[in-house]
Amino acid sequence: MFVRLSTARWLQAGINALRVSRLRLHGASVGTGTRVESEVFARRAWRGGRAGRIAIGRNCSLETGVVLEAFGGGIELGRNVFLGPYSVIYGHGGVTIGDSCLIAMHCRILSSSHGVPQFGTDIQSQPDVLMPTRLGRDVWLGAGVTILGGVAVGDGCVIGAGSVVTKDVPPGAIAVGSPAEIKGFREGHPPPS
Repeated sequence: MFVRLSTARWLQAGINALRVSRLRLHGASVGTGTRVESEVFARRAWRGGRAGRIAIGRNCSLETGVVLEAFGGGIELGRNVFLGPYSVIYGHGGVTIGDSCLIAMHCRILSSSHGVPQFGTDIQSQPDVLMPTRLGRDVWLGAGVTILGGVAVGDGCVIGAGSVVTKDVPPGAIAVGSPAEIKGFREGHPPPS
């Protein structure tokens, strides 16, 4: 029993090391102790002659199907960040996620939008509007949350499942809905400024 368990752990560690190496081959920096599940995709891409940046902190967990697309911008995950299955982060305008965040399955975090030209001009022909997005530390995004570009979510926020966050959320807030509205604050939260 002990030998089998040790072999299983060794095999699992080896598979994880291969997955981390694959992310590094694609240009991501990956902190020690980070666990990477199957089908995790990361791409830096180029914009304006400059490569995008993907930095994953120590002791993070990237679950099956996570997509990190920098599109020439940047994605930075702090330490102890959990990205749930099939979460997608687009880093065109820059995404920063603080330490100890919990991002549930099927979440989407964006950092750009499209310009809307006059009718008759294809929207797709317009350049991206870059909009940096920031999540503070200890943020919990419930399943299926969408964070739109240009939004700052303060430290210790809780965003309810299925919510669409279209504007900044102050530290300690609990927000739900589409668009997300503040319904309360975590006990002991800092006073709103």
